[in-house]
Amino acid sequence: MIDFSVEVIRSFDKYSNSPTLWTSVEQLLKSVTSIGANYTEANNASSKIDFRNKIFIAKKEAAETRYWLEILDKSLPNENFAHLQQEALELNLILQKIISTMKNSN
Repeated sequence: MIDFSVEVIRSFDKYSNSPTLWTSVEQLLKSVTSIGANYTEANNASSKIDFRNKIFIAKKEAAETRYWLEILDKSLPNENFAHLQQEALELNLILQKIISTMKNSN
């Protein structure tokens, strides 16, 4: 997850001074770094409920990351962020599988 966050940060750093894109880039950077932060918190959770809640937040952040990547991909027609969108989707599916597994084990 760290590598994904770093790749997104590096991919969008050049747009940090763009007034028209900055809000979307800032939201993307917040959501993408939150995926790993919440996953890390989940792995240090104090209970199963705390673990589930942090994983669920990480999944929501992965979905939000996909949203911002799609917005930016459409806003920047000369760029192609499909591989980042795919990686965000894969993270979302992995996190969903963790949530589903927890529900089935109760």
